[in-house]
Amino acid sequence: MVDIHSIIKTHRNKVDEGEIVNLDFDEPTTSEIPDVFFDNILVNFKLSRLETIVLMYLYRKVWCRSNMYQKHGISQLLSLTDMVKQLDFKIEEIHSAIRKLENFGFIVTIRIGQYFVRRYFTKDLDAQFGQTYDDFEV
Repeated sequence: MVDIHSIIKTHRNKVDEGEIVNLDFDEPTTSEIPDVFFDNILVNFKLSRLETIVLMYLYRKVWCRSNMYQKHGISQLLSLTDMVKQLDFKIEEIHSAIRKLENFGFIVTIRIGQYFVRRYFTKDLDAQFGQTYDDFEV
């Protein structure tokens, strides 16, 4: 019968102990969110935690990441399934949050999975800060 100690003694690591292993962790990133969100939107609009999370998720996809439709304020086509997995909420809750954000005028659904997201969150604030959408307006 084979002894466990003899097995452990013959075991070799795949990487030599002197070799440095690059685990290739993603570098942390940052996203620039306008101060008006903290000073105006959070104070004057009673958003739930989920609504705030969905708004920030969509905002980052449009304004803080590479996006060919950015000058129009439109997201690339997003998978609702991916959004549900990443945000860890039920799809019905995501839909409800999106509807409420639309009622506030922060976003507009172009088609399922594609959204127009205002740079400064409301039409009035966009006008105040001179934000245009290259002849696209909802």
